[in-house]
Amino acid sequence: MNKTLKQLLLALSNGDKTVSFEVRLWDREKMNFGEGEPDFILIFNTKQAVKRVLRSGILGFGEEYMAGNISVEGDFKKLVQIGTNPHIEGLKLSLWAKLVIIMRHFSYLNTLSQAPKNISHHYDRGNNFYRLWLDDSMTYSCAYFRTDKDTLEQAQQQKYEHICRKLQLQAGETLIDIGCGWGGMLIYAAKRYGVRGVGCTLSQPQVDFANEKVKQEGLENRIKILLEDYRNLSGQFDKFVSIGMFEHVGKRFIPGFMKKTRLLLKPGGIGLLHTIGKEKVTSSDPWTMKYIFPGGYIPILDEIVREMGKNSLIPIDIENLRLHYARTAVIGGLFFSLFVTLPLLLNLYFMFEKKKK
Repeated sequence: MNKTLKQLLLALSNGDKTVSFEVRLWDREKMNFGEGEPDFILIFNTKQAVKRVLRSGILGFGEEYMAGNISVEGDFKKLVQIGTNPHIEGLKLSLWAKLVIIMRHFSYLNTLSQAPKNISHHYDRGNNFYRLWLDDSMTYSCAYFRTDKDTLEQAQQQKYEHICRKLQLQAGETLIDIGCGWGGMLIYAAKRYGVRGVGCTLSQPQVDFANEKVKQEGLENRIKILLEDYRNLSGQFDKFVSIGMFEHVGKRFIPGFMKKTRLLLKPGGIGLLHTIGKEKVTSSDPWTMKYIFPGGYIPILDEIVREMGKNSLIPIDIENLRLHYARTAVIGGLFFSLFVTLPLLLNLYFMFEKKKK
């Protein structure tokens, strides 16, 4: 067992030569990796902790750390750095770990009945919790930084302005926002561009906050925020936007999402899809699936474009905001594990137009 652990740790070390670390086992054995003084010391307090890591990978590591069976001394960020290195993608999972991932995948599928539970797990932590680290508009997605001196508040408003300009919003137009969160995008578009809008979310706290904010701004006659699944929406709109929601759709439901998008857009209408994405197939993260975003799926670039094409949605612009997201995570203090890995992924604005008949 110790030999297998050493091979795993050696693979991690080889993936990032800039990090040195020491490992201490429950039986007082020590192992050193890298050169120079260790950036951190990883301590396995029990034999069972090692077994869990070897059997269940990152999920086992996280749960053993929460239980106190694994300790870390020194620079914890360096541990995260090597743990999220793309080099470890090639490491083989045990059969048990693969079975756990498969079972969890099916239990968290975003069906009409399961999707509200998945969303509630993450977003229904209370608005006061999110107020601690989001800006005043409660925007929970990648900001848009024009200068290094921009505050998070400025950058989030700049993001909304950037989207409005991409959508070429005009006064009197209608806008649908799928996964509208706390309503920031619709409020900005209604106030600055004079549009009328409808937003939907499956989180009751988000609906309550958004509707109260809409009322405070005097926009009740122009904005409606619904507690509703996007699949149940009807009507047609001039413009379409979805910001940071597509990652919740799930691989199996991407075709249905694009079909619904086509139905909601008027012929010739344009839309913007903001999503985290990736350029190649990678293994899913069971820790994120269980504790952060159950039902979540990071789509691949060609999956998005292919399904758009099948539904008469023409991609007309793709912008990668990867570095903007890295800065958002640092300034916004988004410390849970998903946001540590986000800067490693693509962060995309897809502009598309619905074909005219």
